Amino acid sequence: MAPSYSTRSPAGSIYKRYAALDASVGKDGIDYTRVNLLRNTAVAKLYEDALRYEPGTSISSAGALVTSSGKKTGRSPRDKRIVDEETTTEDIWWGPVNTKLSEHAFLINHERAVDYLNTRERLYVFDGFAGWDPKYRLKIRVVCARAYHSLFMHNMLIRPTEEELKNYGEPDFTILNAGAFPANRYTTGMTSNTSVSINFKLRQMVILGTEYAGEMKKGVFTIMHYLMPKAGVLSLHSSANQGINGDTSLFFGLSGTGKTTLSADPARALIGDDEHVWTDTGVFNIEGGCYAKTIDLSAEKEPEIFGAIRFGSVLENVVFDEDTRVVDYTDKSLTENTRCAYPIEYIPNALIPCIGNQPKNIVMLTCDAQGVLPPVSKLTSAQAMYHFISGYTSKMAGTEDGVIEPEATFSACFGQPFLVLHPTQYATMLAQKIGEHNVDVWLINTGWNGGAYGTGKRIALKYSRAIIDAIHNGELKNAEYETYPIFGLEIPKAVTGVPSEVLNPATAWQGTPETYKATVTKLAGLFNENFAKYADQATEDVIAAGPKA
Repeated sequence: MAPSYSTRSPAGSIYKRYAALDASVGKDGIDYTRVNLLRNTAVAKLYEDALRYEPGTSISSAGALVTSSGKKTGRSPRDKRIVDEETTTEDIWWGPVNTKLSEHAFLINHERAVDYLNTRERLYVFDGFAGWDPKYRLKIRVVCARAYHSLFMHNMLIRPTEEELKNYGEPDFTILNAGAFPANRYTTGMTSNTSVSINFKLRQMVILGTEYAGEMKKGVFTIMHYLMPKAGVLSLHSSANQGINGDTSLFFGLSGTGKTTLSADPARALIGDDEHVWTDTGVFNIEGGCYAKTIDLSAEKEPEIFGAIRFGSVLENVVFDEDTRVVDYTDKSLTENTRCAYPIEYIPNALIPCIGNQPKNIVMLTCDAQGVLPPVSKLTSAQAMYHFISGYTSKMAGTEDGVIEPEATFSACFGQPFLVLHPTQYATMLAQKIGEHNVDVWLINTGWNGGAYGTGKRIALKYSRAIIDAIHNGELKNAEYETYPIFGLEIPKAVTGVPSEVLNPATAWQGTPETYKATVTKLAGLFNENFAKYADQATEDVIAAGPKA
């Protein structure tokens, strides 16, 4: 679908000029005749260009391209904007996530990006797809000046076949990444020299002032998070995998909760690690790759991810030995948000095409830095809606600019930074699908146990994996449960491979009973305070499913 160019906008004269560009210039404003243009470039060529033209680029001992994203090593959500225009303004959830940007200001940013890109000696274009289901997929074009960015999106989007590329036509959405060039801070609506803005009417996204590649990935997800529900299907910030019997599981969770790690299960086929759409026929992955955190990565703890780091993968902001080129995944000196982007087929048991059956289990992951949520709880339907709308977790260090230690946060639908519609619209669709397909829902805490951050310890990965195994083999469905006070959660009395004292935060607590009670009460109060924002649009049973502080 090609973008439309209205001349009835307040910035009409600019739109007329924009629409009447010379034929040698694309509708995105890029003059494809003036630069050395490389479209869907071979991985080896992107390696060569990154090493030749981008300082700080190397090759790791495993063969991955090691690069730097510059000053920004995480997303910049405070600089995200959506254009306020007549075709979408009534749909968008304006407020804490989606800040308005005028059409005129967007065009200023757009022209700034175009001018920068048109003056580069080399431009990289990657034409790919978002969404494995042909019925719903979008054609996404990325235009950028760094080989690193092109390789990143080569990994993260779905790579077209030669025939598909030949017949690609006009993209449905274009991303102009001029991240090495700053936004003008005096442009109306700017709060810094970083700007990430999306225009749904023009079907374009413009990036200025940040070279962090994750902005492109999450920009595509934001686009899908608006367009998919409008098409009648549910977009979700989730990973997904499928067992040998065809049973699919969805894992909800923000960065740092273990979503990527726990879905990479050698006993199950990986559908995807981060972004999915739930349709009437099953679930499909939005992406063609994975973007895994690598801090403290090891072959022993996460063999599938560790093995995926090889030629073609992109390692961001990691520290390595200058002589051996061996990466030190424990080194946090550059950032805690060290990452690797790799094609999904680098995971040995990836399900290709990345389309799964109807879900049987939903796992809601949270990283509770307070240490008072149980490692696993079985949720009722009302509790599932309450915790989905709440989306509690602790924002982990490095995942956003300025975050240096865990912060308690509530992220609606376990993905608030990427929501475009009101959270209750996604929650209502989820409730309908859970009911239609009789899905079991679980809340799993991968955060702290025995005390809060700084006192307790993070729950061992082997315990979280054992809990997931018990869900998939049916053990937890038939387990004996007890009620966890205040939060009213049902927690199992035993799980194979997990010490019984770990399962109940009250018995795991290493401090005094008084500090435990105070911490539980405090967290319950935070839940209730947050949910008050949605109570007017929630049913009585969902409201009652919250903690009784």
